[in-house]
Order: sequence, then structure tokens, then C-alpha cells
Amino acid sequence: MLFVRLCTSSSTCALGRIGFHGLVGHVSPSLSRSLSLCAIQFQKEFDEKAFEKYKDSATKPLDHFKKPAGEISEVEKPRIVKVLATEVTNKLMHDAKEKNDQDYLLPHPIWSDKEVKSVEITHRSPDGVSDKAAYYCVMLLRKSFDLASGYTIGNHFKMLDERSILIRCIFLETVAGVPGFAAAMIRHLHSLRRMQRDHGWIHTLLEEAENERMHLMTFMQLRRPGPIFRGTVILTQWLFTFTFSFAYMLSPNFCHRFVGYLEEQAVVTYTHILEEIDAGRLPMWKTLPAPELAIKYWRLPEDAKMREVILAIRADEAHHRLVNHTLGSMDLKSDNPFEKGK
Repeated sequence: MLFVRLCTSSSTCALGRIGFHGLVGHVSPSLSRSLSLCAIQFQKEFDEKAFEKYKDSATKPLDHFKKPAGEISEVEKPRIVKVLATEVTNKLMHDAKEKNDQDYLLPHPIWSDKEVKSVEITHRSPDGVSDKAAYYCVMLLRKSFDLASGYTIGNHFKMLDERSILIRCIFLETVAGVPGFAAAMIRHLHSLRRMQRDHGWIHTLLEEAENERMHLMTFMQLRRPGPIFRGTVILTQWLFTFTFSFAYMLSPNFCHRFVGYLEEQAVVTYTHILEEIDAGRLPMWKTLPAPELAIKYWRLPEDAKMREVILAIRADEAHHRLVNHTLGSMDLKSDNPFEKGK
């Protein structure tokens, strides 16, 4: 109201002084000065209200400043609010980082030694046409990839070495990170479009996608693929992402069952790698120190070897196997039974 009265009275006085004939030539400077006064007064009142609103939470204590609260000028008040808010934010971030040095990552399980060694190869028998279709799709993809990549022949003649195993793991992890992210994206868009809650599925799916990506980043510390390999990955990613996303829009349960069977095969693969290490056919990985990224991500001992990394990755895959088989059996509107990072 003060702003309106000030602007009205100032403008009226200015027009009364200059008259109608001087309106064109002289009104702009006069109104400009009047409006400037109005703006200054309005800004002053706004700053005072803003400071009063936030000082209780953002200005405690004021010991950081040399001046007592009563001696703070009107100009300094907005700056103090900004500085103190920044300090509070930085303190909260520092405290969070002290509690969790992986604050940039999504929650994920940290496996104990007993847990990683208790993982077993399991299989959920297909129940119904949809489950059978998902299972046979996975087995067809596995047999085709094993044959095309030379894994079948190499395994038969005991010719697999660290290089061939590493290439296989890198390629498979570039694919494994797609389903979780694609499913989370589709559920996210579905929630926005229908303006309905998601029941907590999105977080678990994103955690799975990031976990698979961290597997890839771990293996990438051991090898840098060439352009042909990268081109194959790009082509495969385009094809698989499009196919899986389209299938998920048609039948999410089928896709989760598909990923469940895919993770069963991942556990089979990493169990076989552990057997090869223990048999002495992968001697380099038996003594190779674990990559620094793996030590930090899974909180492994500083002297951990590559075998411990494979154990942790296999435990992750077994967890994904459980999650996706569970989601594949649930109603899409049911609450997610899995807590963050578990």
C-alpha cells in the first residue's frame, strides 16, 4: 500500500506541475525520478521482510561476524542471510560426507565375507507362457554370444585367459546396465503421465543400473577397448535399449522375469571365473591387486585381490536375480519390498 500511495502521489504532483502541454517533453525524467524513489522504498521494505523471515534459521549464531546484530546496517542484512545460508549448507554437506564417503553414489549393498562366499547358482523354473518365453530368450542370447565370442570353444579346450575373460565382462556389463535404467525411465514417465505414485520401484531400478555401471567402470581400469569394440558396444546398446524399452511398455512382468534369468546366467559366468582362478588357469587375477575403484565402492580391504572383486560382483548379480524375479511376480501397483541399498 505504501508503494501504491507513493507512486500515485508522486506521479500526480509531477503531472500537476508540468501540465498537459509539457507532458511530451518533460514527463519522462520526472516520472523516472519518482519511480526510482518508489523502487528504492519497495526494495528496502522487501529486504527487511526477507531478513526478518529467515534470520531465526539462517543467522544463528552471529558470532561469525565482528559486528553485533544491533549494529548491522540495512545494506549488509541480505548479504549476511546469503553467507550464513551458504555456511549452513556447507556444514550439512560436510557432515553427510563424514558419514558416507560415497555420497555421490546411490545406496548399494556392502557384502560381508560370509555373504559373498555363500552365493550359489540357482534357477527359478518358468511358470506359464510368459516365463518360458523370457527364459528361452535369455538362453538363446547366451548360446549365441558364447559361440560368436569364442567363449564356448575356449572353455571346452581350457584356453580362456585373463584377456578374453576381461573382454567378455566389459561387453556384458555394457548391456547389463540398460534394463534397470530403461525400466526406471518408463515408470518415471508413466508416473508423470498418469499423475500417480510409483510405489518405490524407480529407486531400486536406478540402484541396479548404477551398480552394473560400476562393474563396468571397475573392469575398465584394467583395459581400454579399441574403436571396433566400442562401435560394437554402441550398436548393441542402441538395439537392446530400443527392444527392451518397447517390451517393457508392453509387459513389465515379462521384462523383469527376463532380467531375472539374465542375472542367473551372470552368476553362472562369475562362478566359472572364480573356478578358473582357483584352478590356476587365470594366475594373473589370483595375484592382481583389486582396482582402487573396487576397493572404495565395495569397501574391500586395502590388500584385496581381483578374486575378491569377482566375489563382490557375483554377489551383486545374485541380488539383482532376487530383485527382478520378485518384481516379475508382483502386481505393478504393489509397493516395492526392497529398502534402499538392500
